[in-house]
Amino acid sequence: MIFRRYRAVTGLTQRQLEPLVGMAQPYISNIEKGRHQVTSAEVVERITRGLEVPEELSGVARHQDDPSIWQPAVELRERIAHSQSRGRVDMSLANWIANVLGTYRRAEDNAGGVDLWPVVRSQLDAVTERLPDSSGKVADGLLTLAAEHAHWLSWVAAQEGKRGPALAWLDLAQGWAIDAGAEDLGSWVNRVRSHYALDRGDPVRALRTAELARRSANGLSPAAASVAAHQEGMAAAAVGERDRARRLSDEALDLALQAPDAEDRPGWLYWLDPVRAQLQRADRAYAVRDFSDAAAGYAQNLDQLREYPRDHAYYSARYRDARSRASSNG
Repeated sequence: MIFRRYRAVTGLTQRQLEPLVGMAQPYISNIEKGRHQVTSAEVVERITRGLEVPEELSGVARHQDDPSIWQPAVELRERIAHSQSRGRVDMSLANWIANVLGTYRRAEDNAGGVDLWPVVRSQLDAVTERLPDSSGKVADGLLTLAAEHAHWLSWVAAQEGKRGPALAWLDLAQGWAIDAGAEDLGSWVNRVRSHYALDRGDPVRALRTAELARRSANGLSPAAASVAAHQEGMAAAAVGERDRARRLSDEALDLALQAPDAEDRPGWLYWLDPVRAQLQRADRAYAVRDFSDAAAGYAQNLDQLREYPRDHAYYSARYRDARSRASSNG
């Protein structure tokens, strides 16, 4: 977590962090150990302000009705075009940014991403501005980090109904992941593209893109292969291929259970623990109209989502609907 990284760099103790972030030492300790998730946007802001995250990462809030805040800027592509030129970049800030992005991913689970948009957008600038001074593995690492930011921005834009900007950011994320040789991330971006297509009622396109996400499955980590298999299963269910959907769902669960710990998964798949894997299987059961199985899967795992009120509300509604449909079919 960001606290551990900060203390490693500065040599401060947890007690010495207390006045900087306005938190008691036991609370800081629980965050470092992963026992407590920071999900409040206000708390995230207090942490980044207290730890003096560089000013260039603070963001400049503009009115969210301004369409220019949603679109990728032209200079981003220009910076990428001049990467691999010379290898004298300092990676310490990039590593810091990666830790901050991880915190924001978790905050978005509860708070949504609109309030965090300006700072993540500024972080992306900080990453891409270092590309012309990078080369080799350093450039690949920066490109991967830039792609992770672009994916996050795409996801938030999609949640806000900004479909055009969401796809534009996803295009950047995909291109940068390919350039960086980041197979897991490239597959994940295709999985998200498939999700977008399914969400807007285009299951044929969703299935085609999900198949692409799984095409290099032999080179993917178990977690990345799991979400790709799950997405293909959901798309298969949407076009009426129920047996295929069931088979892929079982495969997705088996793969997810091979990476039960967060350190075994890519950063953007921090959420794919065994509970979420079982909930995805319940979603597949719902999609193929196995409503009794879906209701049982939701019921078994709902209590594990108490710290995620948005997700808890979503799956609670799914559970009630699946249970109602199972009763009607019975």
